[in-house]
Amino acid sequence: MSTVANVVVLLVALLHVYILVLEMFLWDKPQGRKAFGLTPEFAAQTKVLAANQGLYNGFLAAGLFWGPSLGSAGLAVKVFFLSCVLVAGVYGAATANKRILFIQAVPAAVGLVLLLL
Repeated sequence: MSTVANVVVLLVALLHVYILVLEMFLWDKPQGRKAFGLTPEFAAQTKVLAANQGLYNGFLAAGLFWGPSLGSAGLAVKVFFLSCVLVAGVYGAATANKRILFIQAVPAAVGLVLLLL
């Protein structure tokens, strides 16, 4: 299995840790509001929902860290979690913000391609 593929998997994992932090801890702070284009009022009203969403991003990150730690036995784990990220990214781009396609889905797709080559 390619070292480059594992690096991409770990970068996607780190991205999801960052998203977790934004959604769980910074949602109603200036950095979180800027990242998601939120008004202070909307951020305050949706803070609990965002924290829940952030937790799910944390689960994705955990799986993406877990896969490479399993060595060659982790291929299925990496493919599964990258596929989850890809689906979430495509859905998010279709329903929330087109930027999500490039921020979340494209890196996951690159990781999948590298893993499966």
